[in-house]
Amino acid sequence: MPSVLSCCSCFFFFYLILILSSLSVSLAGDPYVFYDWSVSYLTASPLGVKQKVIGINGQFPGPILNVTTNWNVVVNVKNNLDEPLLLTWNGIQHRKNSWQDGVSGTNCPIPVGWNWTYEFQVKDQIGSFFYFPSLNFQRAAGGYGGITINNRDVIPLPFLLPDGDVTLFISDWYTKSHKDLRKDVENGVDLGVPGGILINGLGPYRFDETLVPSGNPFLTVNVEPGKTYRFRVHNVGISTSLNFRIQNHNLVLVETEGSYTVQQNYTNMDIHVGQSYSFLVTMDQNGSNDYYIVASPRFVNSSGWDRVTGVAILRYSNSQGPASGPLLDPSNAMDTYFSMNQARSIRWNVSASAARPNPQGSFRYGQITVTDVYVVVNRPPELINEKWRTTLNGISYLPPSTPLKLAQQFKIPGVYKLDFPNKLMNRPPKVDTSLINGTHKGFMEIILQNNDTTVQNYHLDGYAFFVVGMDFGVWTENSRSTYNKWDGVARCTTQVFPGAWTAILISLDNSGIWNLRAQNLNSWYLGQEVYISVVNSEPDSSEVTLPENTIYCGLLSSLQKGQAQRVHFSGASSTSYSSKTILIMLILISAAFVE
Repeated sequence: MPSVLSCCSCFFFFYLILILSSLSVSLAGDPYVFYDWSVSYLTASPLGVKQKVIGINGQFPGPILNVTTNWNVVVNVKNNLDEPLLLTWNGIQHRKNSWQDGVSGTNCPIPVGWNWTYEFQVKDQIGSFFYFPSLNFQRAAGGYGGITINNRDVIPLPFLLPDGDVTLFISDWYTKSHKDLRKDVENGVDLGVPGGILINGLGPYRFDETLVPSGNPFLTVNVEPGKTYRFRVHNVGISTSLNFRIQNHNLVLVETEGSYTVQQNYTNMDIHVGQSYSFLVTMDQNGSNDYYIVASPRFVNSSGWDRVTGVAILRYSNSQGPASGPLLDPSNAMDTYFSMNQARSIRWNVSASAARPNPQGSFRYGQITVTDVYVVVNRPPELINEKWRTTLNGISYLPPSTPLKLAQQFKIPGVYKLDFPNKLMNRPPKVDTSLINGTHKGFMEIILQNNDTTVQNYHLDGYAFFVVGMDFGVWTENSRSTYNKWDGVARCTTQVFPGAWTAILISLDNSGIWNLRAQNLNSWYLGQEVYISVVNSEPDSSEVTLPENTIYCGLLSSLQKGQAQRVHFSGASSTSYSSKTILIMLILISAAFVE
């Protein structure tokens, strides 16, 4: 006959199993990851001249956010600069949560010496993105870093798992401070030729002794022969399109800004300002020497630009000597036709299993009825009220002192108007705070017409849009006959060539106020942006409410009570806390039971 002790033992362990089962259910939610960042000036010499750069936790470029689909990200940002700061998350959609977008239309700046905690979920996304400071021309000084969103384990990659993962930031770089650069832009002074092209914050390898001074640090990427690596390449620069290539190696394009692409081989790729690409690169050379990794300017006059080339080194573990030979210019530096045809060749991989862009899970975007059409025309900088400004449809955006999203939340009249025109109006250009009134769950067609003399690049927060067409000349209704209505790539940043147009389609299912902007920093800074207001008229419990730690400014300044609330956390995830707690409880209970 079983003893009382053994019966108690059975009951205890049965009860314990029930507790653990319920806890495992409660812990099965999407994980949290936590970061604590200090944004401050660092002294660096990327081109041999000492200057201030913006770093994060002493790093330039900043750390990489490496997360997985649907994870929750908490980033506590301390502003140790000498001016207000916001970080924006280029390509992160912030589903129904534009409070975390980090641009002037949604957030009050983080004052000097303050901190603010971003909290967002990388909902239904995969791929390669980056973050950067969105105010005061600060991106010209750095402050950027990568965002890698991995597939969940249950969703297979549409290619074999690479042997390694390499993130590269390519950018034009000036030895002038970002404050001096923005003064130049305000005064109508052209940015001119940059001091150089950086790769991961470092100047070029000395590929030409007459062009590159000695003694400067450069990037070396170490690899193993025969292995395949995923290269995530981001153009985080100010205004220069760059051609990326690796000497004697093919680039297999597999992803761009959250969409897996049809896998095609390229010997080089034009990467425009704000764009991100993933390539598979196989180390299939004999490794008798190193190889050049090159980022060179595109669509620029040759005078003065010869010395402006970014060069890093790809080094096999069995390399026997330095890289040599020409950098292999891919084609005429001014050939926009080559670049446009290359862009048209990029296709969405509609058979890949992955988180999908909006409309989620739909492969039939070409059959959806368009509800709104905007033909958005830009112009080069011009004087408006005796100040240099850039415009979209004749309007140069004026950021109000009270962010748009806060004004909407508190129903403050007069901060903005929902009257952005759907085409260029026959009237003088003006400075105004005019928004696009988007139709919730509508399907919007935007044609970006570039009347400037340089490549302009446009980004939309909160969404992936379908790039369905681009061509030279002026867009007309007949241009729709050339649209790709099946596998146009879905992304968040697209180029518009000078004297040309690009058409995009967007499913407006993400409530909030979202920034459509020029990625070229000089164009954006002078007013080439607009916000799209997407309001769900029906109650929506899934839309994120006003954060408790909101910073108030402008007409709502009186609501701010000193330093904004700080979210305290440790580097461990909330799941880890719970697991440790359970383990300690089990040990204590077991010990007590044994006694």
